[in-house]
Amino acid sequence: MSDELIEKVDRKIEKELKKVDELERKISAKVLDAFRKEEVTETDFNSTTGYGYNDIGRDKLERVYADIFKCEATLVRNQFISGSHALTVALFALLRPNDTLLTITGRPYDTLEQVIGITPNPSSLASFHISYQEIDLIDNDFDYKKIEEVLRRQKIKVIHIQRSKGYSKRKSLSIEKVEKVISFIKDISKDVIIMVDNCYCEFVSLKEPTEVGADIVVGSLIKNLGGGIAPNGAYIAGRKDLIELCAERLTLPGEGKEVGPSLGINKSLYQGLFLAPSVVAASLKTAIFTACLLEELGFDVEPSYEEERSDIVQNIIFHDKEALIHYVEGIQKYSPIDSNSLPVPSYMPGYADDVIMASGSFTQGSSIELSCDGPIRPPYIAYQQGSLTYTYGRLGVMGAVNHMLKNK
Repeated sequence: MSDELIEKVDRKIEKELKKVDELERKISAKVLDAFRKEEVTETDFNSTTGYGYNDIGRDKLERVYADIFKCEATLVRNQFISGSHALTVALFALLRPNDTLLTITGRPYDTLEQVIGITPNPSSLASFHISYQEIDLIDNDFDYKKIEEVLRRQKIKVIHIQRSKGYSKRKSLSIEKVEKVISFIKDISKDVIIMVDNCYCEFVSLKEPTEVGADIVVGSLIKNLGGGIAPNGAYIAGRKDLIELCAERLTLPGEGKEVGPSLGINKSLYQGLFLAPSVVAASLKTAIFTACLLEELGFDVEPSYEEERSDIVQNIIFHDKEALIHYVEGIQKYSPIDSNSLPVPSYMPGYADDVIMASGSFTQGSSIELSCDGPIRPPYIAYQQGSLTYTYGRLGVMGAVNHMLKNK
């Protein structure tokens, strides 16, 4: 891979990188305003143990999140294992036997299939007699006609929207599309609860789903909002009454948000959130660079380097099993942690196909750090995301491309 090619890519993406810089400035101001409004102090970093009663720093952090998301309440906890865990807590909190869950973005991410009961599991929503229906997207937009038909024909308790593409070939959904469909749904049924899976999408747009009408929004702290600092955790944001239900499902009825020890994690969660606008910007720049470079080399990518982005995920469609494997190997090889490890396709709990995954990260499974994965199935797509800095992201991607081309 020549220096001339890299220089050509840098020239082509210059305008797009400036757009990311402007976005970062605006979102950083939003975050700083929330910290200042809630008067965060060093004492908010103190730790609690046991039950976690009167954890002032934890409770203030949740108010900071509420300021940023422009919503009534949030639940930001290290007791969440992942974004999928937080989504599961929310679904079990909001749905009751004989209720119906409707997803309007097609089949959800693989790890939710056993939660819902699409793949049988005795602990699923289906085992509690909760029904499930799904409506596919049409040309990467919502099927408004079918949504209206379902809502007028039967009572739906919760509508689930997954913004990011997951392991699908569709595009991720912009905040504008989400706002439009929420308005459409609320005109038909004001009582339906709209829940948005916001993983990978935070701080990629100026607004979050709670600012455009979503009742509940869920995401992971080892993705965007953890800023590469949070060691684990997730958040749920939205209406106060629904957050209380989620809190009582995470902990126990009657105690809800009042319990949950921070165990010394408060400083990491505050600091990760503070750094998140910059880290998300670095991830976006790395994705733009990746898209342009791989396009120049003749590969299919989605989105293209000039396209508006809704999340930090960059698809590279290799149409070739070995190219996918070697690219992911390269990302691991040019990572700061476990660079001597060789990722191999293998079974992973919750996934139907073998998956190859590179994540040479400081935090296990952190996808706001440069990582890349993909199921071993046609058309052999690599799903790349994250990077703590743009410089490290460029180095990692260039190394991965060179490794792939050398082994082609």
